[in-house]
Amino acid sequence: MSHGVRRSPRQDRSRFTVDALLEAAAQLFGRDGLATTTNHIAERAGTSIGTLYQYFPDKQAILHTLARRHVTDAATRLGAVLDEVRAAEPPFEQALRRVLDTAIDLHRDRPGLHALMHRMAMRGADELAAMHAFEDHLANELAYHLRRCGRGGTDPESTARLLVHTIDAQIHRVPPRHPMTTDDLMAVVERLAPPVSAP
Repeated sequence: MSHGVRRSPRQDRSRFTVDALLEAAAQLFGRDGLATTTNHIAERAGTSIGTLYQYFPDKQAILHTLARRHVTDAATRLGAVLDEVRAAEPPFEQALRRVLDTAIDLHRDRPGLHALMHRMAMRGADELAAMHAFEDHLANELAYHLRRCGRGGTDPESTARLLVHTIDAQIHRVPPRHPMTTDDLMAVVERLAPPVSAP
């Protein structure tokens, strides 16, 4: 099974076609899940099935491309926010709320699509390595703020990794009809990394 585009779009018209196919796929995967077919996607995009197959061998390849674009966008936006809060060093709750606001915003539209990508989009070894590297970066930055603000107990690094994976699961695995909010995720953080009580 292929996990990427069959032919790279080099001209504006080709890029427009691929973007139209991906937008149509995002709409349909978000609504219909894996019941979506390549015929449905081509019809929604206003193109022929033959044109779709010039760029994607199957619907899994389309889903994989959507996931790769999402991961790239998430890494860029969250990376910028992490840099901002590292430089500003606001109080812990303010720093985390800024990061979580961005994470929620990245997943606000089409929660069904995000849940599907999280479960079904196959990734190659290089992409998995990049994903793990970014998760490590998130955990390291979170550990920095836990230590800075006296949170996370005796092992802020382990607490940070737990928070990263717990928040990821909450965002991607909670049923789409019950989307998470920043306040929901802040409550998770408060339970797992409560403030130190005054003596």
